[in-house]
Amino acid sequence: MEFISYQNDPIASVFSCVSVFGCLATGFIFGIFISYRDTPIVKANNRNLSYLLLVSIILSFLSVFLFLGRPNDVTCRLRETSFGIFFSVAVSSLLAKTVMVCVAFKSTKPGSPWRKWLSMKLPYTIVLFCSSFQVVICIIWLSISPPFQDLDTDSYPGKIIIQCNEGSDIWFYSMLGYLGLLAAVSLVLAFMVRTLPDSFNEAKYITFSMLVFCSVWISMIPAYLSTRGKNMVAVEIFAVMASSAGLLGCVFFPKCFIILFKSEMNIKTDLLGKRKEGLQNINPLIMVIKYENKSNYIKIN
Repeated sequence: MEFISYQNDPIASVFSCVSVFGCLATGFIFGIFISYRDTPIVKANNRNLSYLLLVSIILSFLSVFLFLGRPNDVTCRLRETSFGIFFSVAVSSLLAKTVMVCVAFKSTKPGSPWRKWLSMKLPYTIVLFCSSFQVVICIIWLSISPPFQDLDTDSYPGKIIIQCNEGSDIWFYSMLGYLGLLAAVSLVLAFMVRTLPDSFNEAKYITFSMLVFCSVWISMIPAYLSTRGKNMVAVEIFAVMASSAGLLGCVFFPKCFIILFKSEMNIKTDLLGKRKEGLQNINPLIMVIKYENKSNYIKIN
C-alpha cells in the first residue's frame, strides 16, 4: 500500500520541517510588523491587508500537513479546498493592495472622480468579494461531488495506491482556474503600476510575487497530470510550499530588511520626500505661496 507515510518516507519529514520553518518565518515577520506597526513602511498601503496576507500564508504552510499521512474522506475534502481558499485570500489581498496604489495615483489630479474610491472599505470589499467567490466554488464542489479516498490498483502492479479522488475534475480545475485568474489580474495590474515613482508603491514586489506564483502553478499542472501515487501528492505539496514562500519572500523580505537594517529609510519625511519628487515628474502641479517677508516659499502638491 503506497502513500506518503511519516514512518517510511523521509520526504514526509522534509516536507514537515519545511512547512514548520515556513510557519515560524512567517510568524517572525508577523511579529516584526506588529512591533513596528506605527512606522511608515508598515502603515503604507494598508497594514491590515499585510496582516491578513501573513495569516493566509501561515495557513497555506499548515495545509501541507493535510497532504501527509494516510488519506481519508475528511482529509481529502479539506486538502483540496483549503489551499484554494487560503491562496485566494492571499492573492485577493495583493490585488486589493495593487488597486489601492492605482487609485491613489489616479486621485492625485484635482477634481479626480477616483477620490471617492479612496476609502477603507474598498480593499476589504475586494478581498471579501474575490475570496467569497472561491468559497462558493468549493461549497458547490463539496455539495455535488466531493473528493474521497480512492484505491488505485491499476497504475503499478503489486501496489495499492491510497490517494484522493477529486470527485469532479470540472470543479477541481474551476477552483484552480479561478485562482489563476486572480493571480493573472493581480500580475497585469501590478505590472502596469510598477513604475509609478513612490516609496509606498509595493507594485514591483507584487509583480515578482505573482510571477513566482503563476510560474509555480503553471509548471505544476503538467507535472501533476503526468505522475501517479505519492509522487503526484509530492508535486502538489511542493507547489503549495513554493508559492507560499514566493509570496512571503517577494512581498515582505524587502520591508523587513528596511525595518531591521535600514531604519534611516523608515522615516516619514524621507518617504514623503521621494513621493513628492516622483509626483512632480508625473504631473507637476505646484503652487508657490509667497510670504510677506518674500524669503520663504512653500511647495504644495
